[in-house]
Amino acid sequence: MADARLHAELAESKAEIQKLRQRMSLGAPTIHKDISLITLVPKWSGPESAVTLEELFDSMEGSARIGRWQDADKLEIAILKLTGPAKVFYQGCQELHKDHPTW
Repeated sequence: MADARLHAELAESKAEIQKLRQRMSLGAPTIHKDISLITLVPKWSGPESAVTLEELFDSMEGSARIGRWQDADKLEIAILKLTGPAKVFYQGCQELHKDHPTW
């Protein structure tokens, strides 16, 4: 009796393992993002900033390539890096908030 129960449990376990293997093979591969590279992106406060807009974008694009960021990540990080007048402009520009802007 115990032997039959063990065989039944083993068969159930094998079936469950097979299901899990199938799910893993169908799923998208895991992409590891390195968000720590956000520290390489300088803050930007506008035209008077010590960092030019071109330098900001170059830093953002380079960090994104290395860190495997998606466009949505770049957009959110760029928003986080705005300071001073640039941040005030962004906050006041309704078009950038309701039309789902893209990178």
